[in-house]
Amino acid sequence: MKFKARIAGAGIMGRLFFLCTLLAGVKVQAQVDHGYEAAGAVATDTAPRFKPHGMLWGSVFGDFAYKSNTDDLNRGVNQYTGTPKNANMAQFRRVYLGYSYELSEHFTAEFLLSAENDYQAGVLGQTANGDILANNKFAPFVKWANLRWKNLWKGTDLVVGQVNNPAIGITGRNNQTSEEVWAYRSIEKTVSDIRGTPVYDMGVELQGWFDATGNYGYDLMVANGQAARPETDQYKWFYADVYAKFFKKRLVIDLYQDYERLNWGVYTKGPNGAWYHDRNMTKLFAAWNAPKFTVGFEGLMTTLMGDVRVTGNDGNTYYATTRAMDMSFFVRGRILSDDKGAAKLGYFARYDNYDPAGNLDNIVNNSNTKSYTALTANYDPTTKEQFVVLGLDYTPIKHVHLMPNVWMNTYNSPVDPTKSNTGMNPNITASKGTDVVWRLTFYYTYGK
Repeated sequence: MKFKARIAGAGIMGRLFFLCTLLAGVKVQAQVDHGYEAAGAVATDTAPRFKPHGMLWGSVFGDFAYKSNTDDLNRGVNQYTGTPKNANMAQFRRVYLGYSYELSEHFTAEFLLSAENDYQAGVLGQTANGDILANNKFAPFVKWANLRWKNLWKGTDLVVGQVNNPAIGITGRNNQTSEEVWAYRSIEKTVSDIRGTPVYDMGVELQGWFDATGNYGYDLMVANGQAARPETDQYKWFYADVYAKFFKKRLVIDLYQDYERLNWGVYTKGPNGAWYHDRNMTKLFAAWNAPKFTVGFEGLMTTLMGDVRVTGNDGNTYYATTRAMDMSFFVRGRILSDDKGAAKLGYFARYDNYDPAGNLDNIVNNSNTKSYTALTANYDPTTKEQFVVLGLDYTPIKHVHLMPNVWMNTYNSPVDPTKSNTGMNPNITASKGTDVVWRLTFYYTYGK
């Protein structure tokens, strides 16, 4: 009562002073309380913060295989060239062990060990293409070792190191190349891979999108051109890829180009003239992805300047240019699904038509041609090939595939063997040959 009396008896100035003091105290207390609430919010915030983390992963595929027919001339450059008729094999064709590590929100490191193609010369007559030690044991090598700088600028990643090149993709962001859409590398390589284009390389790569949804993008790379081997010359391999997706990404169109200078010099007439030698490939891929099936087409043209060494009747050496064409058609789809809609039983089929003989008629039928040698084995112009594979894909559980399939490759000559000047090469023959292999292919992945 005394307190109220004093307030009541105070003057106007006194009352104003008291009111201001009271309001200031309330404001200070409110700020203090708000501070505690804010501090509590920070302390108890459950929003995830980035923490560096990694993942171990891998994949394996191989076959139980039986070769029922063989090409007597051992043509081709595939894993069954030279394997005798009635040979049976149980073999790995690929073993991966990889590790991916997220260093930060903007940097990722990736490492991959790979052992590939378990065959070599002397093993059932097969060619020396496998990763085999001197004691014939399977040997892994470093296939990937790279650092990715994500969103170096909006929509574009920079990758430095050893990584898949733009012809193959598998970047985890695009899913537009033939390798990714065909999706059966465990059955057979794509056409450019078969012909020796490096599917991985050591260099610098930009992978980008032109839009926010990934409907339009590009992939550019400058690299050694030696795959997992150290650089052996002064020339670099240039890769470029652009793609577009339409109709809610069902239609995919991908255009690829590469170039490499191989040998370069000034030509001087004589038995050992200088060698102008380069190669470039243009490749178009298109596919339609429906809910239950996918169809695709891949066509390439490779121009090899100076890739055929011709010994002339005049005693001089000449270098001729050839062009190789390859067209590939495939379909894959679903027959049965499980309760969640995932494929339980599927099918796949593919047909390739390979003709490396562009300009070969002019070389063989030139009156000055005494003999010739193709300098790139994967593009020997004397052998045309037609490849067929078809099979079923049974998936008992996710990431495990059992795939019975038949693999066939037919060989014949692209030039008329009856002409007098064709005896210079034993592969120029009217005889056709076919390799036929029946396989049960197994494929599984883990960690991803």
